[in-house]
Amino acid sequence: MGKTSGRRSRDRGEIERLPSGSLRVKVYAGTDKITGKRLYLTETVPAGPRQARLAEEVRTKLLNQVDEQRNPKTRATLSQLVRRHFDVSDVATSTLREYKRKYYRHVEPFLGAEPLAKLQDAEPFDSLYAELRRCSKQCKRSRSRKLIDHRTDKPGHVCDEHRSEPCVPASPDSCRACRRACKPHVCVPLADNSILAIHWILSGALDRGVKWNWIAKNPVEQADKPSMPKPDPRPPTAAEAAQLINGAYAIDDDWGEFIFSKATTGNRRSEHCALQWQHFEDPPPPEDPGLEAQPAVLVVRQALYMADDGTLRLKDTKTHQQRRTVLDHETGLMLRARYERKKAAAAALGLKVRPDAYIFSPAPDGLAPLKPDTATQKFGRMAKRLGVQAELKNWRHYHATELIGAGLDINVVAARLGHGGGGSTTLRSYTAYQAERSQRAAEALIVRMPPRPASRDDGPGGDLAQVVRLPSADEADLEPYRRIAADLRGAITSGFVAPGDPLPTMKSLAERYGVALSTAHRAVSVLVEAGLVNASRGVRATVAGGEPINGQANDGVVG
Repeated sequence: MGKTSGRRSRDRGEIERLPSGSLRVKVYAGTDKITGKRLYLTETVPAGPRQARLAEEVRTKLLNQVDEQRNPKTRATLSQLVRRHFDVSDVATSTLREYKRKYYRHVEPFLGAEPLAKLQDAEPFDSLYAELRRCSKQCKRSRSRKLIDHRTDKPGHVCDEHRSEPCVPASPDSCRACRRACKPHVCVPLADNSILAIHWILSGALDRGVKWNWIAKNPVEQADKPSMPKPDPRPPTAAEAAQLINGAYAIDDDWGEFIFSKATTGNRRSEHCALQWQHFEDPPPPEDPGLEAQPAVLVVRQALYMADDGTLRLKDTKTHQQRRTVLDHETGLMLRARYERKKAAAAALGLKVRPDAYIFSPAPDGLAPLKPDTATQKFGRMAKRLGVQAELKNWRHYHATELIGAGLDINVVAARLGHGGGGSTTLRSYTAYQAERSQRAAEALIVRMPPRPASRDDGPGGDLAQVVRLPSADEADLEPYRRIAADLRGAITSGFVAPGDPLPTMKSLAERYGVALSTAHRAVSVLVEAGLVNASRGVRATVAGGEPINGQANDGVVG
């Protein structure tokens, strides 16, 4: 080493003695991709008997990193990389906004300032995920000694709105100020799907960093990411659906029609709010009375989203494909009557309903759409008031459940929901409902079994009057469709209705029992499977054993 500079030059790299007696190894590693400044890899070797040899080994190690391009190419931080990643990402505006919200809330405060050079392994990210599983606000990492869960993120809000002394104890049920007061922090873990979304944000940003030569490898690839959460949709039951629809109509017809059509079409909320009258295809009745009328169709080709400036704008559907949803008779009649009513109301104000007017718009001219968030909040308040645990998104699950439970082909269900993958997405999302189909299959099997011999286990009398014995109508847990089926079965077996007699129409059954049309159909299908009722498309259901239907003999056996 030189006597004056204390530095020994090498062809590549240098070793410098520090005033403390340690040796600092310094190797040139190229130019910073961001700032254009020269980059160096450095490492300090403490004083000791083998100091010179260790310094040479360190120099060789650093040179190997440079030769193998395993060294960081910039002094940029994780935050700089992620922000640049957001700038060039080609995703929907609403998706990008959600990505930014998750990153800036859960990652930026704790890892954003870390240089990429220090993020060379999975340990920081595993620690982050573990902390998020414990507390979504990462209270252990917070510098605040007393963390408060604020009711809003808006600055300048009042944490305690009590104008006088606060309630002791707090009474959120009766006091608005207590209900709105910011409360001491309580740890709540972040959901697995949110942690998984954060993992994909970081993985995508660091993958891009590798492509840009900002870093040599993606350390997140080795992190233990959460497993994909299993779908757990919870649709309302048929009774709850009827209660919600009736409750919506009790508020006003506009809200009732929105909820009713949302259930019968299965549209996403942003798609349903974006429907315009030009998307409602209502064919005229046929000139020949003998011909069957064509059903109405809704063309789903767009959705609403909230732009960064706070305005609602239109975009493609989630799958970027349009679909044509055939409507049932009741929904078609409802939309036709709604159009006439809206047209008359607009004409009374000197306005006109244009083809591009939104079907469920609250404005008289229909040019301003119903906000999806407004619909969600209104539905939540209504469900809470009715004592039903349901969300607006559950309406889509309800639609799928009823169709799957009715035995429809999975491809047909997927087409109505706008799912791709030939129905694989639908099956993956709604496998929780296969128990209903299994139960129906069990009922279909038992009606073909011979009666069991009388036994003392059957109670007084010891005789089974029927092959299948449905629960009695006074049981508290009896589902609505089973109650209807039990009543109809009793009328048939008692002889109150004779073979060949028609059953009440589905509409009259639904009105009599206060249920949805789908529930009435479901009840009759139970009797069809039991061989007690004959039903054919376009023909009113009749009691089995009567006159032929459509010219075919009827022996009461369901094939």
